Amino acid sequence: MRDFRDAKAIAKTLREALHAKSVTLTNSESQELVARILGFRDWNVLAARIQAAQLHSTSIQPDTAFPAEADIPIIPMRDMVLFPHMISRIFVAREKTRQAVEHALAGDRRVVVVTQRRVADDLPGTLDALYPVGVLANVVDRQTQVDGALKVTVCGLQRIGIARISDGDFLAAEVTPIGEQGGQSKEAATLSKAVLDAYQIYAEVDFSALPPGSKARFSLPSIGDPSLLADTVAPLLSTGIEQKQQLLETSDVVNRLKRLIEMMSAGRPKAVA
Repeated sequence: MRDFRDAKAIAKTLREALHAKSVTLTNSESQELVARILGFRDWNVLAARIQAAQLHSTSIQPDTAFPAEADIPIIPMRDMVLFPHMISRIFVAREKTRQAVEHALAGDRRVVVVTQRRVADDLPGTLDALYPVGVLANVVDRQTQVDGALKVTVCGLQRIGIARISDGDFLAAEVTPIGEQGGQSKEAATLSKAVLDAYQIYAEVDFSALPPGSKARFSLPSIGDPSLLADTVAPLLSTGIEQKQQLLETSDVVNRLKRLIEMMSAGRPKAVA
């Protein structure tokens, strides 16, 4: 059975089938149609998801050691926590961060995405200015906007701890990989089912009633990978930066799943009038 990674082939097959019935679609039109059928907003979003999946298939493993002398460019985030497996579009205006992105694109495309402690800090150039745990990510795409800012698509790969920061033309970090524990245990599998059930109540979504294509919008994986499930649900919750950062810093998968259930059981924060 085909999934979203076969989208280009599906679009081609659709275009050829319609052409045989005297219905003509351009390549772009067929791709946009397939993107919507699969539940994505447009082809650009689907294309980024496909590229990210390809990057995951060749990405480094959790226990891979980093050369001590290899400083990786930093993208500091004001108001977002990136998780492994997460794809996000980031708008970059700060000059040092622009330089970090360009340096990554000229090399292996790796960056460290980490949240800064103070939103108003324009120059978070010290260890104290950043949270100690971030995510190693790949730069999937970069586009320059009319105002000169960059729109950067990144794909999270794995948790890392920041050991040292260097401040030059751009911020860079020496990092250490953070391994996970308990992801393959029976308790993790049981909690994964509980997380899925809790999310359906939390998001008020009945997955069983959704059309097949619409399910892709929620991007919830099966319970076969509890760590992936936890990191997919975490960014969907209406919680603060500190709570999401705590989830990122929780390397024990069982404890992360338990914390997710607690957060969803508490319900959505009420809007302030």
